[in-house]
Amino acid sequence: MFENLSHLALQQYWWLIIAVLGAILVFMMFVQGGQTLIRQIAGDETERSMLINTIGKKWDLTFTTLVTFGGAFFASFPLFYSTSFGGAYWVWTIILFSFIIQAVSYEFRTKPENFLGQKTYDTFLLINGVLSTILIGAAVGTFFTGSEFSVDKMRIAGGGESNIISQWENTTRGLEAALNITNLALGLSVFFLARILGLLYFMNSIKDESIFEKSRKHLLYNTIPFLVFFLLFVGLILTKDGFAVNPDTKEVFMESFKYLHNLIQMPLLLILFLIGVVLVLNGIFMGFVKKSIYGIWYTGAGTMTTVLVLFLIAGYNNTSFYPSTFDLQSSLTIENSSSSHYTLTAMSYVSLMVPFIIAYIAYAWKSLTNKKIDRQEIETTIDKY
Repeated sequence: MFENLSHLALQQYWWLIIAVLGAILVFMMFVQGGQTLIRQIAGDETERSMLINTIGKKWDLTFTTLVTFGGAFFASFPLFYSTSFGGAYWVWTIILFSFIIQAVSYEFRTKPENFLGQKTYDTFLLINGVLSTILIGAAVGTFFTGSEFSVDKMRIAGGGESNIISQWENTTRGLEAALNITNLALGLSVFFLARILGLLYFMNSIKDESIFEKSRKHLLYNTIPFLVFFLLFVGLILTKDGFAVNPDTKEVFMESFKYLHNLIQMPLLLILFLIGVVLVLNGIFMGFVKKSIYGIWYTGAGTMTTVLVLFLIAGYNNTSFYPSTFDLQSSLTIENSSSSHYTLTAMSYVSLMVPFIIAYIAYAWKSLTNKKIDRQEIETTIDKY
């Protein structure tokens, strides 16, 4: 089946897989968003435990999705992986370190005689919530703004340092991404969106009137900055020059309004983008105005749909998904950075397991949240985060 597809078709298929995983990852960051809200929502230690334990049941799903996302990128587009992870290593090191301290915090936060104390671990959770959302958002923003690197596949024929195909051309090693207004706008959009998802999740999974009302109130506080930064990001990428690829010569060149053109020339993606935005806003409206506990599902679905479209307009329609601002012709596309036809074919058969994995996650999710957390459960449960 897959072996009969062209190399380009397999490349496009795997970019779609990457986009789906990226969309799921951003949705799962409601855990990180929830972690940044604990001090603002919890009125006492019991409420703090309720909040941490309801997101504690899901924290490993976010990390698992991140690892799967990175693994899929490594296997399908190895040149991107080596360029970004090998060059912009400071930003990725900080992100991974924030997830390490998150795991440690959930494991040891309530362990007896832990020498750091609960407040320290709660601070670790806050750090993970802030850094991971903003930096991952800023890193994805470079798909539209570019990074300073060069690529020369002929270097592999040389010896010593010359066998390094891609090379980073600045000393900040990825941290500069957070200083670009477009990247920062996306990073802050992801941060506030994660907080919105976290609030909606609290309203859905915790049976407590005080937490419900405080979560509902904070929805408005986070929706306003989210809309400001998201609209700023969308406005900037749709009006900027984009990194286009000549389909015949494969030469990369700058095209005015490239990402706007991508949406217009791929009308299905434009429709999905608008649907995604409407779903996000509808979920927020349901939670804030209608006091519904089901807003998480609408905003979550809208989040995944919108992020999916952003990934696809960054890589489809003859677009460089990882452009180089140092050397335009070093920019990476889904064609020049992918694995071989054989590798993509073999991996495509493995990808058929994805629906079963998603079904298992859905089953595990439902099993873990069948009963809403309340004060009685927290006060009587010994084994808790």
